[in-house]
Amino acid sequence: MTAPVRLLVSDVDGTLVTTDKRLTPAAIEAAALLRQAGVILALVSSRPPRGIAPLAAQLGLDTPVAGFNGGVILDREGRSLAERPVPEAAARAALAAFAQRGIDAWVFANGEWLLQNPHGHYVPLEQRTIGFAPRRVDSFEPVIARAGKLVGASADAALLAECEASLQAELGAQASIHRSQAYYLDVTHPEADKGHALLALARLCGVTPEETACIGDMANDLPMFGVAGLAIAMGNAPPAVQARAAAVTLANDADGFAAAVRDIILPRAGGERRPG
Repeated sequence: MTAPVRLLVSDVDGTLVTTDKRLTPAAIEAAALLRQAGVILALVSSRPPRGIAPLAAQLGLDTPVAGFNGGVILDREGRSLAERPVPEAAARAALAAFAQRGIDAWVFANGEWLLQNPHGHYVPLEQRTIGFAPRRVDSFEPVIARAGKLVGASADAALLAECEASLQAELGAQASIHRSQAYYLDVTHPEADKGHALLALARLCGVTPEETACIGDMANDLPMFGVAGLAIAMGNAPPAVQARAAAVTLANDADGFAAAVRDIILPRAGGERRPG
């Protein structure tokens, strides 16, 4: 990367927070150091926006927040700047694929998390992660046309990988289909991927893509790796993700975000330094 870094777009789970979903003191300090160096920090995640907002508040951010991998972008006041629901035909195909394989289906729509199996293996983890409880429904039919994101959740990583490849082949450009974790398969609008999200966040922040760095750990972070001026992979990222990055930092449980800020971003900072 030759351009200075003026914006850092960070993934959340597996990157900014620890495995037990905490912001460490080092991560909070790193955000403050970015601010002092004039580097803007913005968050993008597969989480719903209301599951990202508390972290943004802890970090003192006033930048837009991109949830559902960019399916919804909200400003600091929680007002919608962009919304891209999953196309209905793609949503129906994904739900059918999940049902056929015995994969738990979750639908995020109208600010709610809807499911049919409240006893699914990953329900407690997701509730702890996003900070609100699901609502059980008998049918997804009333919201199928307004879903911001669908998730297939399964402890069978190989089954989920097979489902991912099958849906990608079936739907092609009709939807963005990527695993956000080994156990979560996300289905979003075709332009609701982190590459489109990074471009939108850069535009909203008045920064060019070349002046933007990104950091992430999973396959759903690769679209932003492809458009940012500088891509950083976490030490806990799979080898295929690390291979697509310009630099690799420590793991999320070893304060890899803070290390990336200190060792990679700040030496390239191109913002106007602010008194801190």
